[in-house]
Amino acid sequence: MYGHRHCERSEAIHLAAQRKNGLLRRFAPRNDADRSVLYIQCRRPPTGRPNGRPDLPAELKAALDARLEGLSRNAAAGRAASMSRTYRDGGGSGAIKSETDALAYALARMPATYAAVVASFNALHEIRPDFAPASLLDVGAGPGTATWAATEAFSSLRHFILLDANDALRSLALDLTRKSARLRGITYEPGQARSLLGHADAADVVIASYMIGEIGDAEQKALAELMWAKTRDTLLIVEPGTPAGYARILALRAQLIAAGAHVAAPCPHDGKCPLASPDWCHFSQRLSRSRAHMQVKGVELPFEDEKFAYVALTRAPVAQRPARVLAQPDVSKVEVTAKLCTPSGLAIEKVPRRAKADYARARRWRWGDAGGEEKTPISGRPGAGRDP
Repeated sequence: MYGHRHCERSEAIHLAAQRKNGLLRRFAPRNDADRSVLYIQCRRPPTGRPNGRPDLPAELKAALDARLEGLSRNAAAGRAASMSRTYRDGGGSGAIKSETDALAYALARMPATYAAVVASFNALHEIRPDFAPASLLDVGAGPGTATWAATEAFSSLRHFILLDANDALRSLALDLTRKSARLRGITYEPGQARSLLGHADAADVVIASYMIGEIGDAEQKALAELMWAKTRDTLLIVEPGTPAGYARILALRAQLIAAGAHVAAPCPHDGKCPLASPDWCHFSQRLSRSRAHMQVKGVELPFEDEKFAYVALTRAPVAQRPARVLAQPDVSKVEVTAKLCTPSGLAIEKVPRRAKADYARARRWRWGDAGGEEKTPISGRPGAGRDP
């Protein structure tokens, strides 16, 4: 089940901060009549990425809309707020017990979770454009959000196995996929992930999104070992983009590298993370909000920015791993300055305007993109060899 343990800043404060650093220069409306621009424009995937978009696919939107007929938006908003409080207090998916609970959760969290998983798959595809998995194992699948994202990211997927112990979310997931051409034949097994993984078939891609934080440290380690055992090619773990979510990613990353895994994304190396506290590695994906989404969350802004952390681990080492942009670059008329994670550590890359082609390329960089070359090391190194 997908957790909700991320710190949500005030939308107004967040928007003001983004305007200040220039992130919204393209999207900022000139007047109130142009506010729809914010609703329809999301961050473009860089050239070379698949067509995985951050917004829910039309087929899924239609299925959700059909389930929402007759549902009280006020009741759903109340349940969504209650579940959010439960997650922030350390609770899990046990708070989701009814059809209304499941729908409220899907309205409040499915769009952002989907956007984060699609962004993670896009990053993997950018590193491995020829990767064409045929099977998926979705651990802690909840309403099936990650499975829908994988379907959009990889047209090659044909076989889907989902695992989750929450009956209300499982029922919703099966109903949402009932009329889908590709997903109506999914296998969704009810029960605890650790016990189900023992007899589950291995898959080309195994994913656990927003669920690791719901279990204890010892259980996390055992689950990671089982998931890796069922991974034929790639394991993707996505967590909230908080220091705690990042810490969980780091722990599982180190554990599985020691077991023979290789990092495909976001890291350009298998060494220790060079970031030092209070900094932490996380990314952001913009997505538009539907009217129902805004009503359930009790907000007015027609978009949100989902913060997330992730790691994609593979059986075989990746041939080439470019540097990763760790923050929104600073674009001025003189140069573009970007903070990068490189194979040899953190670096600041400065691309002067006089280097016209490079400057034009750097202006298109966004937080989380792959690209750039190491220029000025600033602190830390991943170290020689692999993360122990």
